Amino acid sequence: MADRDATRLRLIRTGGIGPVTYRQLVARFGSAEAALEMLPTLARRGGGAPPRLAEAGAVAREMAATQRLGARYLFLDDPDYPPLLAELDTAPPALIVRGDLSLTRAMTVAIVGARNASAAACRFARTLGHDLAAEGVTIVSGLARGIDTAAHVGALPRTIGVIASGVDVVFPPENAALQEQVAADGLLIAEQPPGTQPLARHFPSRNRIIAGLALGTVVVEAAPRSGSLITARLATEAGREVMAVPGSPLDPRAQGCNLLIREGATLIQTAADVLEQLRPIDPRSVLTPAPAYGNPPPAADASDADRTRITGLLGPVPVGVDELIRQSHAAPAILQTVLLELELAGRLERHAGGRVSLTF
Repeated sequence: MADRDATRLRLIRTGGIGPVTYRQLVARFGSAEAALEMLPTLARRGGGAPPRLAEAGAVAREMAATQRLGARYLFLDDPDYPPLLAELDTAPPALIVRGDLSLTRAMTVAIVGARNASAAACRFARTLGHDLAAEGVTIVSGLARGIDTAAHVGALPRTIGVIASGVDVVFPPENAALQEQVAADGLLIAEQPPGTQPLARHFPSRNRIIAGLALGTVVVEAAPRSGSLITARLATEAGREVMAVPGSPLDPRAQGCNLLIREGATLIQTAADVLEQLRPIDPRSVLTPAPAYGNPPPAADASDADRTRITGLLGPVPVGVDELIRQSHAAPAILQTVLLELELAGRLERHAGGRVSLTF
């Protein structure tokens, strides 16, 4: 099992292998080991150089560091992998976790908001987290300053912290004690390897995990352009409920929430409002892993004519995969095969909403 985990992790850590690509490779070739062997061939078909494989020694050192930290890996096909998160096409192929995984099997609500939140908003988030946890709801947030911190403190120990760094890195530094308490009494989740610093590009990835873990996301306070609204958008794309707490139109920190409400988010004032919105959802969707809704397995191969036709429809402007299927008249599996080859060759970029573009 350790060798299998190391092989899977080596494929995941190889440059250019994202969540969608990982799923397609394993679906097509049956194992990470077989996929690693085929990467050079697929990249050549896509017209580029093969990606540089992650070194086995580096993966072994990462796994040893994870074990020393008291954490463990959770792979996408593991039975303990959070079922709601597994529904996302972009679900992380591997998570690094510390704590109580049973928290992901309960009804889960995300509470997010501004880092520079007002005192009143922090008090509201803390109370909301406490009241929902008292009803058996698990609260997930990002261990950031402001609303995130307040929600975690109120919900302890029924809380999940998702961070944009390695499990051994604390950001912000003043949350060191809180992060350790979440790991000891709740659940701490990271997608990045140990030692990884919280770079700006990691936060949108962290936000998709927060949205994916939860049946619904509550935004307490947020500016019009903020990570909290990104989380709300990702929740909408995943078919989850989005809720928002109204605020004064005179406070810029409330503009994002008021905008969400105007666009159709549910107005929230109490924990009872959240429960009323979510409890009609069939609880079996939480307790039983949902079927995989990922892309179908790629076909055995695509012809040169297929590659020419599909590549000709691509350009620097992102276009939806469904539109490519309509215009190319190619079978979905054939299209996915060509996109996979282009991505492994470094010629394709994937965007939010199932869109792709060529890189030049």
